[in-house]
Amino acid sequence: MSKKTAAITAVGKYVPDYALTNKELESLVETNDEWIFTRTGIRERRILKDADKATSYMAIKAAQNLIEKKGLDPKEIDMVIVGTATPDMNVAATAVHVATEIGAVNAFGYDLQAACSSFLYAMSTAAVYIESGRYKKVLVIGADKMSSIVDYTDRTTCIIFGDGAGAALFEPNEEGLGVQDEYLRGDGVGREFLRIEAGGSLNPTSQETLDNKQHYIKQEGKTVFKYAVSNMANASEQILKRNNLTNEDVDWLAPHQANTRIIEATARRMSLDMDKVMVNIQNYGNTTSATLPLLLADYEDKLKKGDNIVFAAFGGGFTWGALYLKWAYNS
Repeated sequence: MSKKTAAITAVGKYVPDYALTNKELESLVETNDEWIFTRTGIRERRILKDADKATSYMAIKAAQNLIEKKGLDPKEIDMVIVGTATPDMNVAATAVHVATEIGAVNAFGYDLQAACSSFLYAMSTAAVYIESGRYKKVLVIGADKMSSIVDYTDRTTCIIFGDGAGAALFEPNEEGLGVQDEYLRGDGVGREFLRIEAGGSLNPTSQETLDNKQHYIKQEGKTVFKYAVSNMANASEQILKRNNLTNEDVDWLAPHQANTRIIEATARRMSLDMDKVMVNIQNYGNTTSATLPLLLADYEDKLKKGDNIVFAAFGGGFTWGALYLKWAYNS
């Protein structure tokens, strides 16, 4: 009997209609289109402008897109994991609300927070549940409303982040397709370099924290960049070595969309041509937990059954890793 693996059998996406262009940002902070694009590769980012709509709205839309494309009965979904750094609210898991709204009445769910590595870690979690035989359909969603935690007077962050959501359905596979291996790591040294200072149990919300803008995301760009380049590239290289893969064996690199220079550095470390690298940062910016599933949704029609895909991500905390997956279907 073949080993049971966890394969992606469907993907879905949602991005808001409103596009915040580099040109528009010029009216908000001291910057310009050329400066932003040269340093990040971003032309525009999507923003969910409706004040009464949160991360769950986008997650639901992405899930519904997947369900419609797959012709899936949501009652068959066993579990929903939402990777997010911007849950709708504390305590109540966004995933539970999403499951209810999409009609996944037989599913349980929870949120997973590992900053920009959230979807990568959630893929690992889904794979273990599937391989155990306990569940047959696990819906993994990466979704973030980053505009809710971005200070649009801070040039170091407002040019980078956008809003969006992507979803992937994991199911058992006995053809040797799906998740093959992973290399996941973390280092608490990064806790101070990419953070939101207030709102947690360490520094609860107060009038002072509000006045000091301590509820917006802040980062020390140079330090984060250095760690991201080194660790994303190293994790990807480790996956190749552990699985005896050459650059010719890799059909696609699906890297977290934080910065084109980080993406290119990872590709160089793997000796991959850029035509094997999934890139959509120019359209969406860094959507945090949503970058990897948005890549899959945008490149779905180019993926072939059996393709070797290496996913790589790096996030605040620090969290990072790489995952090796064989694609399971032709679209």
